[in-house]
Amino acid sequence: MENSWGLKWDERYSKKEYAYGELPNEFLKEQLKKLPVGTILFPAEGEGRNAVYAAQMGWTVSAFDISRHGQKKAALLAERKGVTIDYQVGDLKMIHYAVDHFDAIALIYAHFPAPIKSEMHQTLSNYLRPGGTLIFEAFSKSHLAYQEKNEKVGGPKDLPSLFSIEEIKSDFSHFEVELLEETEIILNEGTYHKGQGSVIRFVGKKRHKSI
Repeated sequence: MENSWGLKWDERYSKKEYAYGELPNEFLKEQLKKLPVGTILFPAEGEGRNAVYAAQMGWTVSAFDISRHGQKKAALLAERKGVTIDYQVGDLKMIHYAVDHFDAIALIYAHFPAPIKSEMHQTLSNYLRPGGTLIFEAFSKSHLAYQEKNEKVGGPKDLPSLFSIEEIKSDFSHFEVELLEETEIILNEGTYHKGQGSVIRFVGKKRHKSI
């Protein structure tokens, strides 16, 4: 599965144009403005649009993705914008970060394969320091109905790879919820996110460990 998953994204990111554009996600922009600058991790970062934006804001940025083509595009974008990001290629089994290290983690359309998505969330949350912020936006299970009307809006085509509020509550049960909603939005992000869709948005703070 992992090999075919990587080939899919390498193919998408091998083209000259940026699949989801070069501008950052609007929800991410809105949330980062509320936080003090620190260290941030972008899992499944693709071509780097969100990581580069955070670096422009002064964040110390780490990112990873399974696609080497994505990494190359991110490096080009970072160079053009005059910033640096630490971008590694591989999955979480290959890449290791320090526990309780990051001030923020941004999961922006990080649709991991359904069998491992909850495991990925729980592993990633270990890398967030207590009191750190997790920012999440991805397609909801209701999104399939929007895809039927307009394939250009993008997103996984199988229900298990999409998200529900209940899944997010379960995966991040050790977080204080600041925002958790399913909402309809209009996307205009490159070639593959165009049109009306349904997303889950979550902002949470990792609880401090009980003494």
